[in-house]
Amino acid sequence: MFTTAEILKKVKDLEITSRKLTTHMFTGEYHSAFKGRGMSFREVREYYAGDDIRFIDWNVSARFSHPFTKVFEEERELTVMLLVDVSASALFGTTTQRKKDMITEVGAVLTFSAINNNDKVGVIFFSDKVELYIPPKKGKQHALYIVRQLLTSTPKRNATNISEAIKFFNKAAKQKSIAFIMSDFIDEDYSDDLRVIGNRHDVIGLNVYDKMDMQLPEIGMLQVQDLETGKSKWLDTNNAMVRYNYHQHFMDQTNFCKNIFRKAGAELLHIRTDEDYVKILQQFFIRRK
Repeated sequence: MFTTAEILKKVKDLEITSRKLTTHMFTGEYHSAFKGRGMSFREVREYYAGDDIRFIDWNVSARFSHPFTKVFEEERELTVMLLVDVSASALFGTTTQRKKDMITEVGAVLTFSAINNNDKVGVIFFSDKVELYIPPKKGKQHALYIVRQLLTSTPKRNATNISEAIKFFNKAAKQKSIAFIMSDFIDEDYSDDLRVIGNRHDVIGLNVYDKMDMQLPEIGMLQVQDLETGKSKWLDTNNAMVRYNYHQHFMDQTNFCKNIFRKAGAELLHIRTDEDYVKILQQFFIRRK
């Protein structure tokens, strides 16, 4: 467990990193990637050549014997929800960081991106049940509270149930929202629920994985343990078929996840714990434009 001083330092470090990214790299990208709820009337001004004639205000134009046009602006206020997997498998990591660390950092960046654009942001922490719900709000203090919870959240249970989190989100969300589901998606029964929120909300999955989730090293007999069930077994990593089957299982799981998101009309990004998530997020924001 972190001491209070360590937590405060980590929160500050994440705030600095996130603010730097949202100011210098994601400026405009986040704003353009997600559309507001529509257009609202702002003012009437004189008509200029090239203005859309459909927006001429004929009443005002008649009163002043001169054409005037209505000006509209995008209703920007959005609600961003982070659905964060805190189950035991998120504690796995064989490189510089665990999956949880990557999820925390990405979550902080998304939080500050939303806050900097005057959007609301909230979080649902889940294992095989909803562990904590932070209702969406605006403001820097709210963002810092979210980052603290991302750093220190400790689940009461080990297993994963993505459906539980999706159902909770669907009931809690009063209007169309942007939902980022951050998990390693080691779960199976969530396709129907994902399709339901995919029809109503803008859903993006962030599949965070470790390179050893994908491939076994060739190091002889290795004892592996499922962090969620506690079951363990020995694998002969020198056996080419064992390594092939392990990799194939990962690919099957990945393709299964891709298909579920595609059928739900949702997007899915893949981020490895030793990869540059900044580049992946930036490419995603630009593509969404």
